[in-house]
Amino acid sequence: MDKLQRLLIFLYGLVAYAIFFATFCYAIGFVTGLMVPKHLDSGAVVPLSEALMVNLSLLALFAVQHSGMARRAFKAWLTRTVPPAMERSTYVLATSAVLILMFWQWRPIPAVVWEVPYPALAVAVQVVSIAGIALVLVATFLINHFELFGLQQVFDNLLGRTASEARFKTPSLYRMVRHPIYLGFIIAFWAAPVMTVGHLLFAVMTTAYIFIGIFLEERDLVEQFGDDYRRYRERVAMIVPFLGGWSGPQPEPKLGSRPIQPVAVRER
Repeated sequence: MDKLQRLLIFLYGLVAYAIFFATFCYAIGFVTGLMVPKHLDSGAVVPLSEALMVNLSLLALFAVQHSGMARRAFKAWLTRTVPPAMERSTYVLATSAVLILMFWQWRPIPAVVWEVPYPALAVAVQVVSIAGIALVLVATFLINHFELFGLQQVFDNLLGRTASEARFKTPSLYRMVRHPIYLGFIIAFWAAPVMTVGHLLFAVMTTAYIFIGIFLEERDLVEQFGDDYRRYRERVAMIVPFLGGWSGPQPEPKLGSRPIQPVAVRER
């Protein structure tokens, strides 16, 4: 691979990361209703059947893309077409595209399920939601934020460096819960001073998807790290801090996805 190809791959990774970052920032407003033109509870109200069909289709599309592109078989197919250094950036770019489609096409269902009646308490709940988003960001930097979103790979490729071996690692927050990124998302989605039916649908479906993602991810981590991860899973709570680990039956290792939320410096 010549220098020009390496530079173009690096620029591709930069663009993919910039689009991701803008999408993530918009997602904060989409969930909280702050400072964006369209959020979960804004837009034209349509019949309930249409809103459910469209919104569930958007959530299903995200689940299929996010999990399908993480399968090893898909990555093996993709890297026959694009250089391996571009694979993660392509995944991040595709995820951003699906989220942008969701922001654009989401149909509000404005009926109120609950509403915090006191302004000061409503502000506090909103702060908790934003704190959940902050937890997500902090947790990504505790592992390797730039690798998780593809920049490390394209930078290493630009310099002609070979990726280091994966090392099992549990920094700070990961000693309290195995999945602080997912915990942050759950807090952000459910801490709503006004919970509409549309917001509730989003929170329920994304939370269900998170737990499916945890199952797939931990299956891969057991395959990758073996007894080290099994012992970690028995010792540390999944989502709720200090509730202890999970010591149930261990699944047989199978081919699976690249971990959505790794607990290693490198994942391959």
